[in-house]
Amino acid sequence: MFSPLIDKLISALRVLPGVGPKSAQRMALQLLEHQREGAARLAQALVAALDAVDRCKSCRTLSEDDECSICRNPRRDASQLCIVESPADVLAIEQAASFSGKYFVLLGRLSPIDGLGPKEIGMDILERRLQEDEVKEVIIATNPTVEGEATSHYIADLAKSRSIKVSRIAHGVPLGGELEYLDGGTLAHALSSRREL
Repeated sequence: MFSPLIDKLISALRVLPGVGPKSAQRMALQLLEHQREGAARLAQALVAALDAVDRCKSCRTLSEDDECSICRNPRRDASQLCIVESPADVLAIEQAASFSGKYFVLLGRLSPIDGLGPKEIGMDILERRLQEDEVKEVIIATNPTVEGEATSHYIADLAKSRSIKVSRIAHGVPLGGELEYLDGGTLAHALSSRREL
């Protein structure tokens, strides 16, 4: 029904989470009919971000520099390492403003069914960091899903084998929930109520 370029735009918009065929179609038509200037800014911002944003060499979150601002910050407590699944989780915890340590982003969770083993989520990099850095406590903030819990146990074993204290965020995080969708107060409470594993 639409021209090939419009179909291509609709298809491209469907890569966004929660965007189905109808939503993508509405977005594409809105951009082309009423928001051409906004669409141009969106395209420029997307190209610029794709060119400049990569992974922090220390924590693996998204950053424009080799090392992100959190890893570079000398006021952050390097003895505490909070391990999360995604950059969105780092942002959620930072917005809670109750954690002053550093992070490690797994970029996933253990899921053999999906072909995600320890190497695919950076456990070898984490192991090196635990060996080389001054980490005294690992705070596991993986999502409370089956895969998140399996990942948590794997990390706990890894840290305990190096005599590093291990804790897990607790209260306020619903089972099956995702950290990036929780409010700051809930996350702050979960971090302050963490328990040792």
